[in-house]
Parts: sequence; structure tokens; C-alpha cells
Amino acid sequence: MNWDEEDTTIYQVVINHEEQYSIWPEYKDIPNGWKAVGPKGLKQICLDYINEAWTDMRPLSLRQHMQQAGLE
Repeated sequence: MNWDEEDTTIYQVVINHEEQYSIWPEYKDIPNGWKAVGPKGLKQICLDYINEAWTDMRPLSLRQHMQQAGLE
């Protein structure tokens, strides 16, 4: 990719079993362990969605462990 060119790739928001978000090019198969959620669109649209949706960066398993241990 030429960094001087605008990125016109269409992405989709994906999430894994630990409720961690990422973006993935729409034209590629989603990797095992991830599923599509949220919008498809230009990179900034997807990143804006993730910024609003992913409010706790800790993996789900850590959040559950801390809750069970009474650490929250």
C-alpha cells in the first residue's frame, strides 16, 4: 500500500470469544475464532464503532475471574 493514497478498503468490525474487537478487510474470510459484529465501512467508521463499543479492554476471562474473586 502506498501510504500517500487514501485507504478505500471496506472493513468489517469483528470480535473474538474474549470480546476483543478488531477490523478485518471485507474481501477476506474472517479468521477462525472471530465473528462479524457492528458496521461495515471505511476504516474510520469501524474504528469509531469500536471506540464506543469496547469500553473495557480487559479480556472477558479476566473480567469474569476478577468478578468471581470479588475484585471488581
